[in-house]
Amino acid sequence: MNAELLNEQKFIDQLIAGKQPAFSRLLDDYQQKVFGTCISFIPHKEDAEDVAQEVFLEVFKSVSKFKGESKLSTWIYKITTNKCLEFIRKKNAKKSFYFMQTLLENEISLDKTSYFTEVNHPGILLENQEKSALIFKAIDTLTESQRIIFTLAKIDEKSYQEIVEITGKSLSSVESVMFRAKKALQQKLENFYKNET
Repeated sequence: MNAELLNEQKFIDQLIAGKQPAFSRLLDDYQQKVFGTCISFIPHKEDAEDVAQEVFLEVFKSVSKFKGESKLSTWIYKITTNKCLEFIRKKNAKKSFYFMQTLLENEISLDKTSYFTEVNHPGILLENQEKSALIFKAIDTLTESQRIIFTLAKIDEKSYQEIVEITGKSLSSVESVMFRAKKALQQKLENFYKNET
């Protein structure tokens, strides 16, 4: 076992033992990363912060079950992704089909999409918040699998190899889902811009 793995195992053992310094280090090491992933999926600061808190509660509660089959960081990303999707599912249950209706009615306006306008993430280099809101709305209409992989790759800037580890899918499956996600987004956004002109 190399030194890095040995150190990680020692750190995990301290977390399992409930040592306060280990929990402080976990927060120092992962707080920004977890929040960055949450804001990629949930582009609203307060909601993303709430979900990030839930992630750490889950990590603290479940660390004793961590088997070491993947890196600790990968395991934490899996929990983060799952918590984000739980939040989105709950949100979508309340707001289902809203985006497609607004697309069909061609009535997207900033006041209606305020949930998506507080976007401040390094992965989003778009001209303005209105476009950011539109992109997030379009991403929200993808299948769950497409949404996870597209968000991790394009917004959270994960490599395909990291996505393979986080999702447990094969590389060819990740590439295939990514291709379909891009194609679906392209069509949705093209349709919107055609309606706008």
